[in-house]
Amino acid sequence: MGYQEKLVGVFGDPVDENPTVVLEQAAFDAAGLPFRYLTIQVKEGDLEAAINGMKAMNFTGIGITMPFKREVIKYLDDVSDAAKVMNAVNCIYYKDGKLFGENTDGKGFMESLKVGNVDVKGKKVTILGAGGVASAISVELGYAGVKQITVVNRTEETGMRLVNTINNNTEAEAVFVYWDGSYKISEDTDILVNCTPIGFEDPTKKPDVDYDSIKPDMIVCDVIPNAMTTRFLDEAKARGCRTFCGLEMLVYQGVLGYEYWTGESPDVNVMLNAIKKEYGII
Repeated sequence: MGYQEKLVGVFGDPVDENPTVVLEQAAFDAAGLPFRYLTIQVKEGDLEAAINGMKAMNFTGIGITMPFKREVIKYLDDVSDAAKVMNAVNCIYYKDGKLFGENTDGKGFMESLKVGNVDVKGKKVTILGAGGVASAISVELGYAGVKQITVVNRTEETGMRLVNTINNNTEAEAVFVYWDGSYKISEDTDILVNCTPIGFEDPTKKPDVDYDSIKPDMIVCDVIPNAMTTRFLDEAKARGCRTFCGLEMLVYQGVLGYEYWTGESPDVNVMLNAIKKEYGII
């Protein structure tokens, strides 16, 4: 009988409210794998020491959250093409003996759509927000063959930076729309995605859009990870839309991390039920 555990986890600051340990540890335990997920606070200025420490302690891999998704790249041997385009890494594992960085933010979103039998090829997408999650999702949508991405944001510089990233690195056509007042969703939108944090800390809030412009044939998604629904999604459901929540995206991000670290596929239902229970949904 062996007692050594394989270590994985997440580095960030703050990390106290990061729930990934709940779903990852549940999946490890259900599969009988000797893995231990650690939620580790790393202070600004200490990331290099933390990466060297994980190497010294033979970590199998590590997740990366704010504020280190960009800085960590310089401490890795290589990163995926998508992570290079996004200039951000949130999952590290060993690949051919080298420390390799990947970004699963957009991949988790895409997997949730795939499981829901949503084909994005040739579709027109509207993205609310232009931060890191918006970038990851937009790039992955571009790689998957969407026709057009409209980036709606209140800061033009940030929005145009994302538009240029999409146009320069994918086949999708990206355009910027300045978000001033209540935004009216274009009627030719196929997929609408809220990539803002509105609704996370205060579940009574919702993005400032003209909800009557949302049509029943639109697919509407929210990246808020701590609920099965949000006021944004409730408005879409009331108008007959099919919706996808951020909780699903979070779970499929966890699935990818599990696969990178173990080389095996987890029981997705174990992960989903664990996080639902944590949030009091079941």
